Amino acid sequence: MFDLGTQELIVIFIVALLVFGPKRLPELARTLGRGMNELKAALRGVKESIEESEITEEIKKARSVVEEELIKNPLEVYTEEEKNEKVKAHKEVTERPAEEEKKVDG
Repeated sequence: MFDLGTQELIVIFIVALLVFGPKRLPELARTLGRGMNELKAALRGVKESIEESEITEEIKKARSVVEEELIKNPLEVYTEEEKNEKVKAHKEVTERPAEEEKKVDG
């Protein structure tokens, strides 16, 4: 992350030992470690949230494209057999009310 070498870490440790003393140094290290873990967890959560929202946006875009295609060409997404079944079912539904009206009138 910061690209610190062994020599730099030793210098930082010596300075921290001189500044904070040997009694407070372990407590400081634990506190620093916990803080780093919390920071990593928060960053991970933000990253996951961003990725999730990007995926959600991609899904919404794909869905709108599919819906537009279905509106433009509703039967082109079906196989020939499925098209024939849909057309037949549509005819049955649209012709049935007309036949019922004839029976009521006649």
